[in-house]
Amino acid sequence: MKSAGLPRRIDHLGRIVIPAELRRLLDINEGDYIHFSTEDGRVVIEKLEERCTFCGAASDLSPFRSKLVCAGCRSELANSPTGA
Repeated sequence: MKSAGLPRRIDHLGRIVIPAELRRLLDINEGDYIHFSTEDGRVVIEKLEERCTFCGAASDLSPFRSKLVCAGCRSELANSPTGA
């Protein structure tokens, strides 16, 4: 999906403001994490959804030592020789 341009100026500390229209469209709220990357010479901003710390899975997550871990990685942790 491509939208109309929303020009913003970068301040002296390298910061920009993500316009409210885009935050609403992408459901980005205060405290959310976003990911910056490049693609074909463009900057891509994506909202980070909650994912497994180890494999990136987005389903069947539960906290493990303050990190989100999926069922598969939990199983691997439980069976690891280090006894994590």
